[in-house]
Amino acid sequence: MNPQVIGMQELGGTYVFDLRVSSKTLKLNRFFWNMITPKWRERFLEDEEKLMADAGLTEAEKEMVRCRDWLSLVQYGANFFVVEKFARVVKLSNMQVYAIMRGESLEDFLKTRLVPEMR
Repeated sequence: MNPQVIGMQELGGTYVFDLRVSSKTLKLNRFFWNMITPKWRERFLEDEEKLMADAGLTEAEKEMVRCRDWLSLVQYGANFFVVEKFARVVKLSNMQVYAIMRGESLEDFLKTRLVPEMR
């Protein structure tokens, strides 16, 4: 294990994204990264099952995408910066995703922010 991350698993809500995880989740993260291109987004919106199959996602990865299980995706090793790209494609804001990951409504989540009226 990388000595720089020893003990991180003890920090609740911390999910290490290192080379091991990056290698394991490369296809999933590329799938999300490609959401930056209009053609990829169009293909996703036309037939997400076909696009996930074409991208080589595992059945477990496909299920997390289907369910929009944001927290499981990050815990599994999806890089949050590319997950954000996917969230925009399915018409969710970062704030909505954060609220879902915390198991809260958007309104309750916003109350915890320093500027709760910001969306």
